[in-house]
Amino acid sequence: MTHKYNKQVFALLVAASFFSACSVTKTYETPQVKTDGLYRGQNVTDSATMASQPWQTLFTDEKLKVLIQKGLDQNVNLKNAIQNILQAQASLQQAKLAFLPTLSADANATRSKQSSAGLNFPPGININTLTNTYKLSMSTSWEADIWGKLSSSKRAALAKYLETDAAKKAIQTQLIADIANNYYGLLALDQQLAITQKTLESRIANVETMKALKEGAVVNGAAVVQSEASRYATEVSIPDLKRSIRETENAISILLAENPGSIDRSTMEAQAVPSALATGVPAQLLQNRPDVQQAELAFRGAFENTNLARTYFYPSLTLTASAGFSNLTLKDFFDHSVFYNLVGGLTQPIFNQGLNKARLKTAQSLQVQALNNFQQSLLVAGQEVSNALYAYQTAVEKQDSRAKQVAALVKAVDYTQDLLRFSSATNYTDVLTSEQSLLAAQLSGVSDHLQKMQAVVNLYRALGGGWK
Repeated sequence: MTHKYNKQVFALLVAASFFSACSVTKTYETPQVKTDGLYRGQNVTDSATMASQPWQTLFTDEKLKVLIQKGLDQNVNLKNAIQNILQAQASLQQAKLAFLPTLSADANATRSKQSSAGLNFPPGININTLTNTYKLSMSTSWEADIWGKLSSSKRAALAKYLETDAAKKAIQTQLIADIANNYYGLLALDQQLAITQKTLESRIANVETMKALKEGAVVNGAAVVQSEASRYATEVSIPDLKRSIRETENAISILLAENPGSIDRSTMEAQAVPSALATGVPAQLLQNRPDVQQAELAFRGAFENTNLARTYFYPSLTLTASAGFSNLTLKDFFDHSVFYNLVGGLTQPIFNQGLNKARLKTAQSLQVQALNNFQQSLLVAGQEVSNALYAYQTAVEKQDSRAKQVAALVKAVDYTQDLLRFSSATNYTDVLTSEQSLLAAQLSGVSDHLQKMQAVVNLYRALGGGWK
């Protein structure tokens, strides 16, 4: 009987091997997505890209390097991303172990009592029987991966693990860009504050000059009042600049996972801006942009989940076995008390209220969405590269004109002041207008320089730089 039973189990194993060759799952292939024309107005064929440049060489400011490294070591979002990787790694390990059989042990003692009450014994006789049963057993169960259910589950877990790793890289590239942009913004505010404070000193001196000219009957009282108003208008902008500086310092502190505090920094004049920017070809975004990689891996996981959903329509083969000892007394526990059994069975779903169809339909829909998101991630990447390139280009175009504007306004201030002092050929309104225009141009010049530096940072991140 046992021999015949073993033959049946063996037949099930042979059938499982045969069916496994007829897997209902599909093999994943990278989807074809459009990459041509992603960089607006750019027709690049050179594959050299600044994305392959380590951030330590892109940024030359040593104080900025210290801040970036501190952020990489301490940032909370980055730490959480690492924990996500560990969680996905545990899920992947669990999916791999699903190919192995389970093994469990059981030890128990049972005490039962049987009474003779109600049975056909002579009147007055009541017999109680006590029975002790001792049992020690081990059992195992194994599911054959006939249709690729376990394989699809493992590949989906692998895709999720890789996706979390890509997500961590994306957070890292964004973190580097955020620290650099805030740092440059802080330097720009420092320079604007210095310009404004220097202008305020000049405006205070102008008030005294206007008072002296009024005493000499060169100007009237209106000029004195206007000079005082101009002085206070400049003075009142300084607290706002200081507030922006403090808020930017606090923002950098948060990125570093530190309490709000001052930030050690250099100056705007000390920054070196690259004169040439290498973008490579758009197709390189597939390898360089972590968020694009993340989107593809999400699609890959959805693809494997669709494979998994298909396998639920087919029977599963499970083999279970158990063996052990069972006896009524402990002293003879291992004598003539061995038992074992081996069971093999196919389970075929027949009616489960449309659960399998709903599962497959949902998985297919999620797969379509994941593919759309993958293509969208490329479009967004192309947009960010295009915007950063154009921001850099316009900043360069403004630079020369802005320098000429400032130089002309410096002369205009000098000329109008001289005319007011020595010939009365003009009035203080002309002087005031030229001074206000000069201050606005100087502050805009700082913003132009900031735009240029931040465009480099944004382009570096948009191309996928910072995680290698």
